[in-house]
Amino acid sequence: MPNYKTDRVKILGVDFFNGSVQQAVKEIVRGGYMVVPSGPGLVTLPHDSRYAEALIKSDMAIADSRYMVLLWFFFRGQRVKRISGLAFLQDFFNLPDLKTPGELFLVDPSDDEAQANKRYLESIGIFLSPGFSYVAPFYGNTVEDCELVQKLGRLRPKYILLNIGGGAQEKLALYLIENLVYRPAVICTGAAIAFLSGKQAPIPVWVDHVGLGWLWRCFYEPKKFIPRDLSALSLFMLILRFGSAQPLPRQEAR
Repeated sequence: MPNYKTDRVKILGVDFFNGSVQQAVKEIVRGGYMVVPSGPGLVTLPHDSRYAEALIKSDMAIADSRYMVLLWFFFRGQRVKRISGLAFLQDFFNLPDLKTPGELFLVDPSDDEAQANKRYLESIGIFLSPGFSYVAPFYGNTVEDCELVQKLGRLRPKYILLNIGGGAQEKLALYLIENLVYRPAVICTGAAIAFLSGKQAPIPVWVDHVGLGWLWRCFYEPKKFIPRDLSALSLFMLILRFGSAQPLPRQEAR
């Protein structure tokens, strides 16, 4: 059995957590923000400086991408423990204090998703307090939300779960940590909760464990996910070129 050290492994400038899912949950609940960058997200690092900043400044990054983990082992011979966003959520939702209303706040992409997430949480004994859900607007390139900051400042939930798309959620997490007057635990697991709520095709445990969730999604929504996952192929050259170093923005790399 490989020995995974509970430390960080720097890949493309991002310090990835290298421990168990239980250790990851235990650490992030202390406060700060956690990111779960995908392969397609990582390949945008050279041309999205705010996204790169959000990943690099994160208090925890977990290695959800099996492709990235395999590439790192191939190039560096170092094992990195893969933790999927889905596996993290399943363990996170077992926290006893989530049973106390007022501890958890959701940021969702739509009213429909918000209702589905609320129903799922209630089915496992987690009840959101009134007003502890927020439907995010379309942020565009600049991710700022004074209304959300004001609302969170009043309610002060211990945990903030961001269920919006990758790229925007990481920037929002950084924005919240920079602007809130207290330090909650902000968790960027994006659409992972949709596999539990039924809004996306449910992924069997064994499929998630072997890192084939991407393939499962491609079968169910090929037009959406095949182009997205093909874009991650360039991660090979990115890791080969930069390794542990942060990829330079394209204009600086010339």
